[in-house]
Amino acid sequence: MKFYIATDHAGYALKAYVKEYVRSLGHEIIDLGPDSADRVDYPDFAKKCAHKVIEDKGSLGILICGTGIGISIAANKVPGIRAALCHDHYTAKLTRQHNDANILCFGERVVGKGIIEDMISAFCETEFEGGRHAGRVEKIEGCAYGADLG
Repeated sequence: MKFYIATDHAGYALKAYVKEYVRSLGHEIIDLGPDSADRVDYPDFAKKCAHKVIEDKGSLGILICGTGIGISIAANKVPGIRAALCHDHYTAKLTRQHNDANILCFGERVVGKGIIEDMISAFCETEFEGGRHAGRVEKIEGCAYGADLG
């Protein structure tokens, strides 16, 4: 599986650890920046990652900022992205299973390394369940394009 990762300055310190963990699971991970802990604006990096995930069908993303909130909001502005702010194994698993999330978001200041490993593993191992959830995901996609929720 291929992952794209990006952070802002508040998520930068954790990025090397996350990249190594993803590689240890046998996945490819491509770093989209930033290249230092200097202050940057998270929407720029959320957009960069989101566009790569859309362009590279079947890939997934990881976005990290201080809380995960801002970077997840920014990523979700890109049509076709379902970026999920997760805090534990359960939320990471269910967002793949029920929402077909394609970007995992979390906060460096919110979760520890053990939880992060657990979330990444759950996100990688869980498939979209489809069924009753498929129609809901279609409605989410419709929202992104201004369609009626019906």
